[in-house]
Amino acid sequence: MKQQFHPAFDTMDALSMQGEPFFFMVDFLMEQVEVFPLHELEIAPLWISFPGLNSGYRPEEIQKPLLLSARPVSEEVYKKGFDEVQKHLKLGNSYLANYTTQTEIEVNYSLEEIFLASSAKYKVLYRDRFVFFSPETFVEVKDQRIYTHPMKGTIDAAVPDAEQVLKNDIKEKAEHYTVVDLLRNDLSMVADEVRLTEFQRIDFIRTRQKNLLAMSSEISGALKPEFQDKVGSLMKTLLPAGSILGAPKPKTLEIILEAEEYHRGFYTGVCGYFDGQNLDSCVMIRFVEKLNDQLFFKSGGGITHLSKLADEYQEMKNKIYVPVH
Repeated sequence: MKQQFHPAFDTMDALSMQGEPFFFMVDFLMEQVEVFPLHELEIAPLWISFPGLNSGYRPEEIQKPLLLSARPVSEEVYKKGFDEVQKHLKLGNSYLANYTTQTEIEVNYSLEEIFLASSAKYKVLYRDRFVFFSPETFVEVKDQRIYTHPMKGTIDAAVPDAEQVLKNDIKEKAEHYTVVDLLRNDLSMVADEVRLTEFQRIDFIRTRQKNLLAMSSEISGALKPEFQDKVGSLMKTLLPAGSILGAPKPKTLEIILEAEEYHRGFYTGVCGYFDGQNLDSCVMIRFVEKLNDQLFFKSGGGITHLSKLADEYQEMKNKIYVPVH
């Protein structure tokens, strides 16, 4: 049976073929898709800070110090989903699954203040719903070439020789290799001459709680003619993003939906800006959502058969931060 896609993907194709700039958001399951032509952004419920686009807000310095406390799920609760993922990994149904959860937080900043005070390559506030501050590019299109930057593997920067420890960790390395291979295969569906152009780059991420190192790579290719100037078709083919799902995609999605006891929504979805010629997009991670007047931080990580419960539980907690310096 042919998959039915949200009609907004056709809108994205039409706008990009006309060379009309727009901003878009796609949730994790590709069920909610919102498209905002550039001329409509001034009335949209969005604040956007992208490398090529700033919209909806005025920069403002937040004077008060950030106070954040988290009440993550217990290790026992986390273990239930972790074990479900591990069961399928050992059966060979998946070889990488990105398992996430949501953590109740208390913070003395509003969503707007979190947006204004945080530092990240990509930031979006959806008024009264969520804010995220993502370091992870999904895909870029420049002059009909497509680039993706899978980010997988993190470590506390305070660990002695942290960069080498991260690069040489058997589990982290296997996870990163798997995501690179998955994204290379994904790009091959929409591009020719796909190649790995940068491998295991280490990025420094500063946070108030602790500093992190994150590992990423770059893959690029020449867009196939049928995907040139068709942003909607591109997204339909590439989503969900492999770095926050796993492999193989269809079965791993089933496993995740079974293991996770909450709804991801726009968390780990993708948003992007088409400027009339080129595209920049990001994975919506480092995500704070407002649900019934309570704030939740959504976080997680990739699980392989080498993963240890205690380490993955700690990584999930390490990622609960706001990059306010």
